[in-house]
Amino acid sequence: MIPTKTVRLPEYEYQSLRLPRGTTRNAARQFLTEQAEYGHWELDRLRLYPDGSRTVRLKRRVIRQVRSTW
Repeated sequence: MIPTKTVRLPEYEYQSLRLPRGTTRNAARQFLTEQAEYGHWELDRLRLYPDGSRTVRLKRRVIRQVRSTW
């Protein structure tokens, strides 16, 4: 038998944040840009409520170490 290569789907971790209604669009953009640059987060979902508050869900890949065998 020939061993088959196992393909693993990427795993993600999620972080939910709530931005208050007084947050400007520019301030929210700057905050999300910093999270993306320094925390390696990417935007998964953003919801804008009628009262002006925002709920943000960020995600990033979980990189698993594979143990090497000698």
